[in-house]
Amino acid sequence: MSAPSDKAQTAFAQLPLTDILQRNIAALGFSHCTPIQAKALPLALEGRDIAGQAQTGTGKTVAFLLATFDHLLRTEPTGPDGQPRAVIVAPTRELVIQIHADAEPLARETGLRLGLVYGGTGYDSQREQVAAGVDVLIGTPGRLIDYFKQKIFTLKHVQVAVLDEADRMFDLGFISDIRFILRRCPEPTQRRNYLFSATLSHRVLELAYEHMNNPTKVEIEPEQVTADRVRQSLVHVGNEDKLPMLVGVLRHTGATRTMIFVNTKRAADIVERTLRGNDIEARTLSGDVPQKKREQLLARFRSGELAVLVATDVAARGLHIEGVSHVINYDLPQDAEDYVHRIGRTARAGAEGDAISLCCEEWVYSLPEIEAYAGIKIPQLPDADSWMAQDMKPPLPRPPRAEGEQRGGGGRRRSGAGGRGQRGSARR
Repeated sequence: MSAPSDKAQTAFAQLPLTDILQRNIAALGFSHCTPIQAKALPLALEGRDIAGQAQTGTGKTVAFLLATFDHLLRTEPTGPDGQPRAVIVAPTRELVIQIHADAEPLARETGLRLGLVYGGTGYDSQREQVAAGVDVLIGTPGRLIDYFKQKIFTLKHVQVAVLDEADRMFDLGFISDIRFILRRCPEPTQRRNYLFSATLSHRVLELAYEHMNNPTKVEIEPEQVTADRVRQSLVHVGNEDKLPMLVGVLRHTGATRTMIFVNTKRAADIVERTLRGNDIEARTLSGDVPQKKREQLLARFRSGELAVLVATDVAARGLHIEGVSHVINYDLPQDAEDYVHRIGRTARAGAEGDAISLCCEEWVYSLPEIEAYAGIKIPQLPDADSWMAQDMKPPLPRPPRAEGEQRGGGGRRRSGAGGRGQRGSARR
């Protein structure tokens, strides 16, 4: 069953949320719902399960957090104190950290205890936090299952289950982990269920109907697939000219805070070393960067100390960094959905931004699919040929590897149920 379309603005004050949630919303300066919130929240507050299609940056996190908190505040716990009443599962470390950051001000003075677990760092401290008791447990699949198998918590008393970016769960090989978690919760009819995904594909809907209670589909109209405040453009360039063009684009656009997306770690390495060799401060964020270093890089980027962040697609989802002026696709993504997620890192929170794609011989074949999915013909950047850096310096030398370190490949690392009990699982 699909929800009716309603483009009229909906004020949060019109929604039957508990008083404390209304006060917290007002304190954050929120007045009116985004489209996904306006469609999903009234249905969720009526008690319906939601299968929602929404891109990152559209407000879906606030939608499922408000629905979850409201239900928990209106109902009594079904289990002993300290056991999770809600579980929110997302595929990457950055996304669960952001969900937790969004949840804290909304949960203020509600008495709800929030827990956050993810791989790569803080194993013992996270374990102790969950053991001390939580009401809302937010985490990546591997770390959740690890602690569950140690009997640190039970899922028998979960009253709300949330899956965020369900399509990404499939992409990263987490779907068996998700089924493991959901099958240990109460039956779907005994809990509220909210699923959000960039696309409601057949595989996502199959998951929804298997583990939810007759969910209502809520979809954003196709014209809202890409942010309307993102100015998109492209440059056709030969493989050998990509680096000079990239340096030239950065020099000519006046980019203040830029994310550059690449398809492989090898490309990230050469891009970072080339930019640094040309006096452009840049660092790489990829899946194998240790968690502590990842957080330090993101903090430097958010503060403006770091001008350019080179990223593989592991960083394309779940990052909410205000003030990103430019997104540059050094490599066109192979998946059209990834293009939308990448350019969604700019023009956030009502701001404007630019997305520039370098279309080379190796990756240009993705362009027709990207344009069809986004529903636009991406214009060519005028006079871009004159921007190419003619005086580009060579890349900095590659730093020596530490003893025992192996150079990684460029492919995506997938995690399945077989590695669930290890500390290093679910690093993404």
